Amino acid sequence: MRGSEFDFEKLEVWKKAVAFAGEIIQLVANLDTDTKHYRLISQVEASAVSVAANIAEGKGRYSKKEFVQYLYIARGSLYETVTFLTIFNNNGWVKNDIFNALRDKTVEIAKMISGLINSLSKSI
Repeated sequence: MRGSEFDFEKLEVWKKAVAFAGEIIQLVANLDTDTKHYRLISQVEASAVSVAANIAEGKGRYSKKEFVQYLYIARGSLYETVTFLTIFNNNGWVKNDIFNALRDKTVEIAKMISGLINSLSKSI
C-alpha cells in the first residue's frame, strides 16, 4: 500500500488521461506499419502522455491561473494526439472501431479539461 496521494491523483480527468496514454502506448506497440514511421509513433506516444503530465504539473503549481495554463497545454496535446490517430486511421494503421473508441475517449477527456478550465477561470 502506498502513502498519501498527490492532489492531481484525485482528479478524475488525470486518471482518465493516464489510462488513455496507456491505451495509446499499447496501440503503437501493435501498429501494423513499417518502422520507418518511428518518428510519428514516438510523437503520438509523447502527445498522449503529455496530457496527463501537464494536468499533474499544472496542479502542482501555486496558482489557479498557472494550473489553467497547463490545462490549456494538456488540451492542446490531446488535440495533437487526435490528429496523429486520424492520420494513422487514414493510412490504415488503426482500424475504424479502435480509432472511434479512442476518439470517443478524447472527446470525453477534452470535455473534462474544458469543464475544469471553466470552473477554475470563474474564481481567478
